[in-house]
Amino acid sequence: MAGRLHIRLKNRLFTVAAAAALLVAFAPTAWAAPLVSSSSTTTYHRVEIDGVGIFYREAGPKDAPTIVLLHGFPTSSRQYEALIPLLATRYHIIAPDYPGFGQSDAPAPSAFPYTFDHLARVMNDLLVRLRIERYSLYVHDYGAPVGFRLMLAHPARLDALITQNGNAYREGLGRKWPGITEYWADPDGHPEVLDAFLSFDTTMQRHTAGTSHPERYNPQAWLDEFAHLSKPGQRAIQSALLYDYRTNVAAYPQWQAWLREHQPPTLVVWGANDPSFIAAGGAAFRQDVPDAEIHLLDAGHFALDEKTDEIARLILDFMARRSATKRDGAH
Repeated sequence: MAGRLHIRLKNRLFTVAAAAALLVAFAPTAWAAPLVSSSSTTTYHRVEIDGVGIFYREAGPKDAPTIVLLHGFPTSSRQYEALIPLLATRYHIIAPDYPGFGQSDAPAPSAFPYTFDHLARVMNDLLVRLRIERYSLYVHDYGAPVGFRLMLAHPARLDALITQNGNAYREGLGRKWPGITEYWADPDGHPEVLDAFLSFDTTMQRHTAGTSHPERYNPQAWLDEFAHLSKPGQRAIQSALLYDYRTNVAAYPQWQAWLREHQPPTLVVWGANDPSFIAAGGAAFRQDVPDAEIHLLDAGHFALDEKTDEIARLILDFMARRSATKRDGAH
């Protein structure tokens, strides 16, 4: 009896000691070394540019080549949440929110002219503030007119162009654009165009139209986008930008001439089922950059949401080949 009692006490003491060891191992202590974050961990920042608070995401080693991710309408740098850590293992990533979008300030149009020229100027000033002198650009939707303005203003800063449904050709304009052209001619006479542009149904369909994989889209994306568009002041901001978009279409010949002259390494990853910027817009890049690498994907406007891994692989392969070619040329 005494022997069995001794064994039970010994087992209990062992159990208590083991539990105590586990608590010590997992409890945070003042002297415990913190876990080292991966270089692909995203960090979040705000800086003031010309009196406007600009939000941006950053990841990856700062001494690696930089890729700047320029978002579309009506989203923000949040659209790149899944892509950023996949690229940040090898590249320094900067993903800003434009004024009026996401977490950046949204001053009234009376205080901040909402034009694509102005958005591009703010993005350029941000990159200068961050001391980023060379970069590759990933452009989507509104990111294309912002990005092309950066390229034309500072051609020597561009390493490569990646466009995902970032249009630069009339061939890429889908069936909604004739109605928008009427709005440009007479905004006050066509309020229904702006109503549709900012509606919940259109906000949802930007994601779901043209996809064969609706289960890959998080409904929270368009719920959040519509909530943002419904904020006070957003109708005036977005109507100003929609009206100014006419300057982008007018600039297409200039952008195309720039591509022909500079021949930047170009990767096209295009959601071919996008009803807004149709597949012909992606294929058209080869007219001016014959060596462009073009992939027309079975996806919609937000192709990245349903083809995250595939697009990340295409970008990494493209950038690696471009770096190898650059090294070989240097030799």
